[in-house]
Amino acid sequence: MTDGTAWLAEPQSIAYGGYSVVIAPDLESESLARRIAETAPGPYRPRPIGELTGRQVQDLLEGLYGEVRGGIALRHGELDEWSYVIKYGGWQGEFGSAGRPVDRGGLHVFHLEYDEENGKPVPPRFTYRHDENLMCAFNLHLDGSWAQGSPEGDPEVVAAVQERLTAAGLPDDDLDRRAVHRACLEVVQRHFGLTLPRERILEDTLPTLLLTAP
Repeated sequence: MTDGTAWLAEPQSIAYGGYSVVIAPDLESESLARRIAETAPGPYRPRPIGELTGRQVQDLLEGLYGEVRGGIALRHGELDEWSYVIKYGGWQGEFGSAGRPVDRGGLHVFHLEYDEENGKPVPPRFTYRHDENLMCAFNLHLDGSWAQGSPEGDPEVVAAVQERLTAAGLPDDDLDRRAVHRACLEVVQRHFGLTLPRERILEDTLPTLLLTAP
């Protein structure tokens, strides 16, 4: 039995500040984590620090930097053919602008992110990229006042996702944002087969990389 991804819609589902999770098939999880680290402008050097729980990672960052957001760490794991990477610390706005694309070499990469404490407030986002191409992206509040308030990307993929959103009754202005968030996560988990092991992420240890200055 798998846990899907809709549980991410819960308040502080992984850690204070929101969540940023990358999922990809057919790539070892440490390799995925190192690809993600390459996209941070840093520069950072990813250093393995053993297997830690999420709480231990946050305590470590606070001890090293004085506050959790003072540093960045990546926990990673695997479930069947899927690898996943969870970001901790001050990840907000720190990835994606440098290095080679994570989805290079034909990789399918799915990114779920919510900067939950951003005061603007910024909606949660889903992005699917493949082989350095945007396949589908939209914000998970379906908020037209923000970028990608409806799916954008490859026409065929976008049409299929939009069909599922419509079948789920979305957008629905009568639903509160958290309900829309969860419903959108349910749509993408069903359409793309995404899943994350909730208990393992929240309670167990996972291999962890600390991003440090070279």
